[in-house]
Amino acid sequence: MKKISSSILFLLFVSMNAQANFSLSTNAWLPQDNAIFNKVNSPNAGKTLSYSDILGSPYYGQGYSVAKFSGTDETAPAKYNMYNDEIEFTKEDKPYILPKNDNFSKITFLNTHEVLVRLETGDELSGYFFELIDGKNSLYKKVKSKFIDAVPATNSYASDRSASFKTLEPIYYINTEGGFIKKPKNQKEIIERFPANKDALTVFFKENKIKFDKEEDLKKLVVFLNKN
Repeated sequence: MKKISSSILFLLFVSMNAQANFSLSTNAWLPQDNAIFNKVNSPNAGKTLSYSDILGSPYYGQGYSVAKFSGTDETAPAKYNMYNDEIEFTKEDKPYILPKNDNFSKITFLNTHEVLVRLETGDELSGYFFELIDGKNSLYKKVKSKFIDAVPATNSYASDRSASFKTLEPIYYINTEGGFIKKPKNQKEIIERFPANKDALTVFFKENKIKFDKEEDLKKLVVFLNKN
């Protein structure tokens, strides 16, 4: 009876462990040759453009970088598509799109140590964010790339303007016990969110000229919040 119970427990452990480690290539989307992959519809040009036909880049950083994915022990070359808000990676020379689910909610780039996490922020920017500070209060950064369509010349004296990708200014979020603070604006907003720390924050802001559009200043602020 003991042997049977031990066998059952062992099989349950193996089963649970297998479910916790998902295979990247079997769970991800493999783009087919006829799919619209790495392409953008250009109404002004009247056709679909490949990324190579568009000035600039929809990607964060330069090319693929080896990444580790939560939910699996596998690693793979990956890159973040800021335009589509997708993680692209390769496995055995095949391109894949990482599914947007809880199984793969955290991606760590091993060379740069940058971390992407998938967040539901309750607005149009829900998706992948760079995790800058982790803790009871966390700081995240959203980066996006915008497609600017081609503009044909209106007359013989003008020139065509090529389609392009433009990287937008990052948007920062502070995640607190009371929810997200999107694009923190000023000292008053922070103090109102943390009334118990009003005195400490007042002193902190007097001693530190925090600029709310500067990443390093926001990091300093969130580190301070986590210590108080």
